[in-house]
Amino acid sequence: MTAQHHPESVNHGREAWRALRMMSEFVDATDALARVGPGVSIFGSARTAKEAPEYAAAEECGRLLVARGFPVITGGGPGIMEAGNKGALEAGGVSVGLNITLPREQEPNPYQSIELSFRYFFIRKVMFVKHSRGFIIFPGGLGTMDEAFESLTLIQTMKIAPFPVVFVDKTFWGGLFDWIRGTMLERNKAISPEDFELFHLTDSVNEAVDLVHQVHLGTKPWATKLPRFEAVEPRPAQVARGRPTSRRSWRTGDEYMGATDDFE
Repeated sequence: MTAQHHPESVNHGREAWRALRMMSEFVDATDALARVGPGVSIFGSARTAKEAPEYAAAEECGRLLVARGFPVITGGGPGIMEAGNKGALEAGGVSVGLNITLPREQEPNPYQSIELSFRYFFIRKVMFVKHSRGFIIFPGGLGTMDEAFESLTLIQTMKIAPFPVVFVDKTFWGGLFDWIRGTMLERNKAISPEDFELFHLTDSVNEAVDLVHQVHLGTKPWATKLPRFEAVEPRPAQVARGRPTSRRSWRTGDEYMGATDDFE
């Protein structure tokens, strides 16, 4: 074991300050986004050129979401993120950018009405999930896939309320989902057939926005084979203090962070 990884070499004071910095980032972001209301997150490649058809599609997506009353949330960078923010801002809507500080610094795009900056990826991810009623995912790279599959995992494991995860561009995403079906499901039995209800694949931006809007309004069911329940078993600490059984909401993402009255 090298000296820098030896337990005795840990700077405990520095680690404590790191935890406080994380807490501060959570508090600042929660305070800023609490006033925004439920939005929809748009994901996709930071490398998409402005002349690309995917850029135009993401820009239109931002406009359509604002027309249906949604704030638009992106990662705040260039490419698809910029297009989504641009469409939302130019349509007169709320355009949120959850920027990330990187070694090769990401330049925030100029189309954000609310601009936040994060040091920690995991805090940024919580904010996407907590404040979204749907994810619309355009062609992208590893970061885009990370956000997409984390949301699907959280929904599958019932850590958050189910919401639509919509992939736009069948040509781009089709091969991936063919592999998921053929290898993960049929050959290895690593997932269930019901998991294919957790996402939708389309070529139509209008269809993607309509689907998210309908599920949000409650006019279209989503992930119907996931168990639904009104209450969860109380934790021992709750019983000892005479607290009521905590309630789990299937209409918000609050379960991921814990409801405001549910912290120990």
